[in-house]
Amino acid sequence: QLLESGGGSVQDGGSLRLSCAHSGNRYNRYCMGWFRQAPGNQREWVSSITGDGKTMYADSVKGRFTISRDNAKATLYLEMNSLKPEDTAMYYCAADYRPDNACYSVSSSYDYWGQGTQVTVSS
Repeated sequence: QLLESGGGSVQDGGSLRLSCAHSGNRYNRYCMGWFRQAPGNQREWVSSITGDGKTMYADSVKGRFTISRDNAKATLYLEMNSLKPEDTAMYYCAADYRPDNACYSVSSSYDYWGQGTQVTVSS
């Protein structure tokens, strides 16, 4: 089970930190990812991190967002800085069991999803 928290409303240029608590076992064998979906749009990949900490980012967030994980706490984070109105969306964390430490950006690769947390950025 995945449970996100940390969403909210901020002004253009503001910051937020999202968290995602994982309640299963062998957390360090999961690729963890963040996706987002704005109304009327398809779900969009944002960032992923392998079990051993390698990170990947969509071009739209590179340099502004930082993904990290604490394997001891089984928690995933997304630090979002320099937020823009176009970042407004429901943000979802997702887990993909990958003991080979692979990680992919396609949503169909992920088996478990959180319920989402809303991020709203106003201009």
